[in-house]
Amino acid sequence: MTIVRKTQTMKLTVYTIFLSFLMFMVSCATLDSKSAVQKSAARYKIGVGFYSEGKVQQAFVEFQYAYELDPGNKEVLNVIGLIYLLDFDETLKAIDFFQRAVKIDPDYSEAYNNLGYAHAKIGKFDAAIPYYKKAVSNLFYETPEKPFVNMGKAYYRLGRYDEAAVAYKEAIKRAPDFDLPYLGLALCYNATGKYGDASASLSHAILLNTQYKGNAKAAAEDFMIRKLGASNFDQRDYADYLEILKY
Repeated sequence: MTIVRKTQTMKLTVYTIFLSFLMFMVSCATLDSKSAVQKSAARYKIGVGFYSEGKVQQAFVEFQYAYELDPGNKEVLNVIGLIYLLDFDETLKAIDFFQRAVKIDPDYSEAYNNLGYAHAKIGKFDAAIPYYKKAVSNLFYETPEKPFVNMGKAYYRLGRYDEAAVAYKEAIKRAPDFDLPYLGLALCYNATGKYGDASASLSHAILLNTQYKGNAKAAAEDFMIRKLGASNFDQRDYADYLEILKY
């Protein structure tokens, strides 16, 4: 009996030591995980600072460090996607990172809007629209006017002017002082022969624009400059704005 009791006591002691060791290891792993997340957040902030200063490559390096430390950070994934999209002109890589972000958070409207924008950039306007709709379906999204404007532009590119106008009006409901939906509406009205409405909408956009401040001449000069460096689609838009200004 004594031998049996000693054996049981030894087993219990070994089990207790093992359990304590396991709990210690779990605790260390948790601390390491928290530390990695904190370091990732710090790198992300540094990257944002670099990016705001126009230091794209330095920002990209910091975001990569942040991603390695915390691959599940949706904001890091989104901003890496934005750099690929807007600065490196690598749209497919951008789409990959945006998709990773929404996989982590299926309600991440910012990444859905960016997914739509990325598809529109390569001319896939039909494919872009569902992403914009997904973005605005989130009632907690703070800037739904952005995907509504992008949605309007996609519909406009497809020649679906009535649907484009509806999207632009939804943007105006949410941000009445935002000039871009009025610019879009001006194009829609112009395309459907509503020239008076086109003129009124463009004039209101120029009034709201912080650069033009209601100065139609300044707007016309800027449109002409932008037209020179624009893509085919945007060149036509600026040409239409200049035409509308003559009404």
